[in-house]
Amino acid sequence: MTAKIFRFFITALLLCGALWLGKSAWDRYMESAWTRDGRIKADVVNISADVAGTVTEVLVKDNQLVQKGDVLFVIDKARYGAALAQANALLAGQQVERGRRSKEAQRRAALDDAVISAENRESAGYAADSAGAQLRAVQAARELAQLNLERTVVRAPVSGYVTNLNVHAGDFAAVGAAKLAIIDSASYYAVGYFEETKLPLLKAGAPVDLSLMGGEALLHGHIDSIARGITDRDAGTGRELLADVNPTFNWVRLAQRVPVRIRLDSIPKDVTLVAGTTCTVSLHGGLRATALTRPTPPTQPATAATARRAG
Repeated sequence: MTAKIFRFFITALLLCGALWLGKSAWDRYMESAWTRDGRIKADVVNISADVAGTVTEVLVKDNQLVQKGDVLFVIDKARYGAALAQANALLAGQQVERGRRSKEAQRRAALDDAVISAENRESAGYAADSAGAQLRAVQAARELAQLNLERTVVRAPVSGYVTNLNVHAGDFAAVGAAKLAIIDSASYYAVGYFEETKLPLLKAGAPVDLSLMGGEALLHGHIDSIARGITDRDAGTGRELLADVNPTFNWVRLAQRVPVRIRLDSIPKDVTLVAGTTCTVSLHGGLRATALTRPTPPTQPATAATARRAG
């Protein structure tokens, strides 16, 4: 009799354990807001030359930390320095020409009508005005030459890490062609790709925990925003600009994943973040936080009839 009771107790205990494990697994994988499909990201600034020419100096190395304003590389300063000198010479000559034309117009304006005709007086005035306009054009060309000379020194627009360095001394830098990139060190954030069934559990500002795959560090952050659109792979646009809907239907329908941007609260000094690496994102507090984020049904105001029944 005692053996039967013991076997019954063991069987009941195993059954309760299995039910508890099943309920925990269901809550973990179906009811809680978490995803292993998370990525660490950062703002990447592509650096290109604003003037064309031969690269004479490269002052950075790949993966180097640079500060905003540091010199990255230098383009043929001698060529643009000569262009600035030429612009200065043209400016000086045009200033002399403008002065000569202005004095000539003033002298002719002071002469009597019996000495000079009105046509010559007007021509002198027009020539002075034309010289003034040409002077302004030369001044603008000189400012452009000065700007081009300054742009031969390419500086870091943000503080961060140099990556994908693809420039060397002697290379020709074309205008707009990216030569390297800088990962903004102050812009790291995370993106968690949550299933669409978990979206009702997510709210902007809710705290989250992030676990990096490449280490045991635990980061903390808050939900910054939730994407409002993803691509529909089953629908497109045909040649006639009409909807081109895929006629096939898959019986197994997988939940779509929606990007959720996460702002990191702080980054520990001993943690090295790498844009593109994987992380696990979960709502802070697990199931308790999930329950708190569920919308509660509105309570109905008590009426006189319900008050009488309660009484």
